Amino acid sequence: MTKHILVVGAGAWGCALALHLHRTGAQVHVWARSPEKRLASGAMPHMPDAPLPFSIPVSRAIPSRVDTTLVVIPVQQLASVLPLLPTAPTILCSKGVERSTQSFPLEILHRIRPDLAGAVLSGPNFAHEIAAGLPAAAVLAAPELSEAHRLAEQLSSSVFRLYASQDCVGVQLGGAAKNVIAIAAGITIGAKLGENARAALVTRGLAETARLATALGGSPATLSGLAGMGDLLLTCTGASSRNYQMGLALGRGVQTEDALAALPGVAEGATTASALLGLAHRHGVSVPIIETVSGFLANTLTLSQAQEALLNRPLKAE
Repeated sequence: MTKHILVVGAGAWGCALALHLHRTGAQVHVWARSPEKRLASGAMPHMPDAPLPFSIPVSRAIPSRVDTTLVVIPVQQLASVLPLLPTAPTILCSKGVERSTQSFPLEILHRIRPDLAGAVLSGPNFAHEIAAGLPAAAVLAAPELSEAHRLAEQLSSSVFRLYASQDCVGVQLGGAAKNVIAIAAGITIGAKLGENARAALVTRGLAETARLATALGGSPATLSGLAGMGDLLLTCTGASSRNYQMGLALGRGVQTEDALAALPGVAEGATTASALLGLAHRHGVSVPIIETVSGFLANTLTLSQAQEALLNRPLKAE
């Protein structure tokens, strides 16, 4: 039986997921704030080289039948679209933390639409590769493992393998924290501090994320999988990573506002850093890399001060 899937959001990741789902045989509808910006080729502006077939409608309308909804909206805008959603299982594909409330995407969903069954999708995925049909894997987490398995089977294909998880906290935290650490990795390379420094930073960033996951009720084991280490490695090394690109610019001396303005899309790490730091402080968890990035973005730390803050901390066992 054909599945009817609504993709909310027509950015690069939303278009990539719409193309993937279309290839599985699903009937896909894309909701967009500005559907009139669709190009003559069928593509949307954020993914011009991957046209959507015209059998995938793009509009502001919500179709009458929706079996599953995928929400692909930046976390800071998530609350504004949730009231529009139909009553169907809802998979949140955004990575970050709401700055005003320090809430993860599922918490935002439960606050605004408690009537909806929610799940989260996260992993090491660049949108343009998913759109091209290249092999990839990700994690789909839901409060009930049976529901995570059901949704993973529904959305998987021979080239996009989804693993089920019940650790919604760990999966969401991994997706949020890796963007912040990717900014730090970019700063390291942009400032010509070397590959050794980046490797150390990424590894210690993973360690502090695992500490925070434990404090928030998640499993540190999740952070060694696709939603943690996998996504972190891709985002901290891949040239297509917007957060890494932003860090490169910052390391070369570009100001935060100018670095953000030059990006082709949203760098979630820029708005997530302070929210994650607030969460860590509330739970008494030391997150020196996240704290340093937050200070750097707020222009309260210079590059030399940030380097000193990280390297001159008391020595400890790993």
